[in-house]
Order: sequence, then structure tokens, then C-alpha cells
Amino acid sequence: MTTPLQVTARLRTPVTEYDHARGPEGAPVTIVEYGDFQCPFCGLAHANLREVLRQRADTVRHVYRHFPIANIHPYAERAAEAAEAAGRRGRFWEMHDWLYEHQDQLDPVHLTLGIEQLGLPVDEVEAEIGRHAYGDRIRHDFVGAIRSGVDATPTLFVNGVPHTADFGLPTLLTAVDTAATP
Repeated sequence: MTTPLQVTARLRTPVTEYDHARGPEGAPVTIVEYGDFQCPFCGLAHANLREVLRQRADTVRHVYRHFPIANIHPYAERAAEAAEAAGRRGRFWEMHDWLYEHQDQLDPVHLTLGIEQLGLPVDEVEAEIGRHAYGDRIRHDFVGAIRSGVDATPTLFVNGVPHTADFGLPTLLTAVDTAATP
């Protein structure tokens, strides 16, 4: 089981066009999340982050990076590969949301059904997952996390600074509002 991390480091890997991001590019607040699709704490944070994006739509940009903890979550890497395969087809965030909304169904059979539900080419995506076509991308995120002091999920950085408080909606909204104030 993973728990929220008390990080003393700063975000070491800057946000680039390479990242998966939603929200306005010029938003005054960027939340970088290192997550694991099978982590129950990430699932709880996911719902709150979506609400933060809804309530502060013009203020927040959300960047997602992979930090699958495979020794605890056996389906996390496969889920990350599926998200990347969907991302290659312009559907990263749809798969991201599906994975968090179906955390109890990330085994290969159910994941294949999710790929199909999203209308993605099942055989192509399964082949890409099988050959770890996106392994380098996932490792890049993972290494960036380690360099930034991450050792658990979820870990959030708000404008490059670790968010060391809880992931409750009021706390996240306060963190965003504070970061947005000049």
C-alpha cells in the first residue's frame, strides 16, 4: 500500500510538449502528478483533481506522469502501456479516466474490454502492450520521478513545489488558489 509522500525535493523534470496535459497551456498553476493506475490513493486523488480542473478551469493545467509500482500493483505497468497506446491515438485522457474509474478491472481480460469500449483497435493496442512499445516513455517518467524525490503515489507538484498536504478537494483548491496568487 502506498501513502501520500512528504517530499523535500523540487520537480526536476520540466513540463514539455512531451507530457500529457489537460487544461490551458498558459494556466498560472500546473499540477504535475506522478501516478500509478492501480494505486487506490491515486484513484481518490483522481476524482478530486478532476473536480479541481472543473472548478478552476482557467487556472489549472494537469500533467500526468507514470510511476507504476509494479512490485505492489501487478497491472500498473500494463495499464500505463495502454494509456500510452491510447495517447498515440490522441485518446490518452479518455484511457486515463477509464483506468481510474475501473481500478478493480485492470487485469488483461478487463483491460482489453476497456480498450474495446473506448473504440480503440484492440489487436493493435494489445500488440503494442505486448512488445512494451511505450516502455521507454514510462521509464522516462519513472526516472524523472526518482530524480524529484518521489517514492510513493500519488505525488503532486504544484508549480514545481511538492504538495505535501492531503489530496482532499478543499486542500487542493487552497493549494491552487495560493499558487495562483502573485
